[in-house]
Amino acid sequence: MARLMFQVIAVLLVTNAGVRGDTSDDYWPTWRGPDCMGISPKGNPPLIWSELKNIKWKVKLTGDGSNSSPVIWGNKIFFQTAAKTEVRREPIPIGESGDAKPEYPPPSNAYKFNVVCLDRESGKLLWQKTVREELPHQGHHTDHGFASFSPVTDGKLVWASFGSHGLYCYDTDGNLKWSKDLGKMDIGNSYGEGGSPALAGDAVIVVMDHEGDSFIAVFEKETGEIIWKKDRDEDTSWATPLPIEVKGRMQVVTSSANFVRSYDLETGQMIWKCKGQAVSVIPSPVAGMGMVFCAGGSRGPSLQAIELGHTGDLTDTDAVKWHVAKVTPYVPSPLLYGNKFYFCYVNEGVISCYNAETGKAHFFKQRLEQIDELYASPVGIAGRVYLVGRNGVTYILKLSEKIEVLAVNKLDDRFDCSPAFVGNEIYLKGKENLYCIASSR
Repeated sequence: MARLMFQVIAVLLVTNAGVRGDTSDDYWPTWRGPDCMGISPKGNPPLIWSELKNIKWKVKLTGDGSNSSPVIWGNKIFFQTAAKTEVRREPIPIGESGDAKPEYPPPSNAYKFNVVCLDRESGKLLWQKTVREELPHQGHHTDHGFASFSPVTDGKLVWASFGSHGLYCYDTDGNLKWSKDLGKMDIGNSYGEGGSPALAGDAVIVVMDHEGDSFIAVFEKETGEIIWKKDRDEDTSWATPLPIEVKGRMQVVTSSANFVRSYDLETGQMIWKCKGQAVSVIPSPVAGMGMVFCAGGSRGPSLQAIELGHTGDLTDTDAVKWHVAKVTPYVPSPLLYGNKFYFCYVNEGVISCYNAETGKAHFFKQRLEQIDELYASPVGIAGRVYLVGRNGVTYILKLSEKIEVLAVNKLDDRFDCSPAFVGNEIYLKGKENLYCIASSR
């Protein structure tokens, strides 16, 4: 096994610069932005839009990929889809679940699993690659899909995980560089797969938490060679792993039901763990101010602020700086913006803002009246917080200790994935359409 050489630049996500000296801060290389935290350090996007105002372009989407958030580098947008085919086959049972009818049974039609690239200026299709065509062995929740993962890019390569249907690396022109079979997942309640990969230095990080043999694995990004793999005592979760630098070394934080764990990125050694959040953890962790924040909102909801720099079992120790229960997010991830920590209540259009250092509320459970449900994670940019509801309504709040609504906008689509921000543009990917929002001049 080759030794992985890590070069740590800045704090979190380390990427290769493009030919123009571009960096990850210029684009949106992961589903939560340049540092996996839901913050864009550059740009001044529009406050106002509608179907008739400030729409640079709008393109119709094909295939099922409404939960795959777009990632962007240069003039290219990447996301994943699963397209139903006319090929019918007998459903394939998996393990013990094959003996009983699951809540969401597997389909009878095969699907094409695709990586898609669009032109950022026009929304036109540049390329689409089918990584596999096969029959999924499990079904999915009605709000989910077979392509609920989001890719990650460094501007030269794009990595896309389809879980049971493999991990793939393409260059940005659509040439396959390598692929890996990750094995079949057995998702609790057949809700569907969707844990996205993370990128740090030369490492692509994948977590496969399910009802079978769960694991975390790190691959060399250019060759696909496995660097290390560790078994995990975890059931199903969907949270994306978070790479962070602590005391000069890179760690990978994973948030799951049994434990939050942090691994040494180079060796795979577990550095610390802390009791988990809830059953079926979906929100991804965020970090800042010397802490990592982890949340879960299903059956035993919990939100913890865990101080970094410790080792061992941190459960019920002073390393847990503060804790919240019963009002935590189920699907959307939290947002740490400056010293303000935003999170939603379950999946509702209800937002709270805490002092990230103390855990004291600036405001608590404030309802966004025009949003009933919210799956997309909040994004911070230009001193504002953008919250996109499933019904197409976006609230824009001022970054403040008081709730102050700057604008409310509406589009005619359903939005389940998180928005992307590049420069002064917003990319909102709905169930039917992908929108590029920019000020008309």
